[in-house]
Amino acid sequence: MDKHHLEQYILKAESEFDRIPPERKVLLHQLTASVHAGLKGTGKSDLLFICTHNSRRSHLAQVWAQVAAFHYRIKTINTYSGGTEVTAMFPMIANTLEKAGLKSQKHSEGDNPVYAIKYHPNEPAIVTFSKTYDDPFNVQTGFVAVMTCSQADEYCPFIPTAEQRISLPFEDPKAYDNTPHQEVKYDERCRDIAREMLFVFSNLNKP
Repeated sequence: MDKHHLEQYILKAESEFDRIPPERKVLLHQLTASVHAGLKGTGKSDLLFICTHNSRRSHLAQVWAQVAAFHYRIKTINTYSGGTEVTAMFPMIANTLEKAGLKSQKHSEGDNPVYAIKYHPNEPAIVTFSKTYDDPFNVQTGFVAVMTCSQADEYCPFIPTAEQRISLPFEDPKAYDNTPHQEVKYDERCRDIAREMLFVFSNLNKP
């Protein structure tokens, strides 16, 4: 983990809040309001980021939401990710997070390896692997379900155990796999998601 590089990455993302389109900020403010309601009502907020295969965007969102909460000193935030199917976290996601300054460690092998993502020496690692959204590893009730892809949004019109459901789709970097643009596009998506998660939590303490 490169603490200085991560801090610089976050500062750059914060400086780019004005690049978020107004219509996108409307969705992000909805997520901020949901987190605020949870903190005010129960003292905590659980966020479950859902994408069809739980392999790319949902992992990035889970990680950056947790990092953003820590960055803005907002405690009792717990982030999770899941899908409608089980595949594996795409290895490029770990590489992309490493380039942002986080530390990624693979804790198991096989078809669906488990990764631990560290963002601070004194904070527990974020555990990531592909799973369905209702997997026992994830929060089971009272959470905010955040749909990070249009397919999951379509196939999961109703999640009965969620407190609230928000559609926040991101463009899939998978479209650039095995092309000359792959690395650049994964970096772009990582930065987009980091910027938006930081924006969400930056607004929590504002009047």
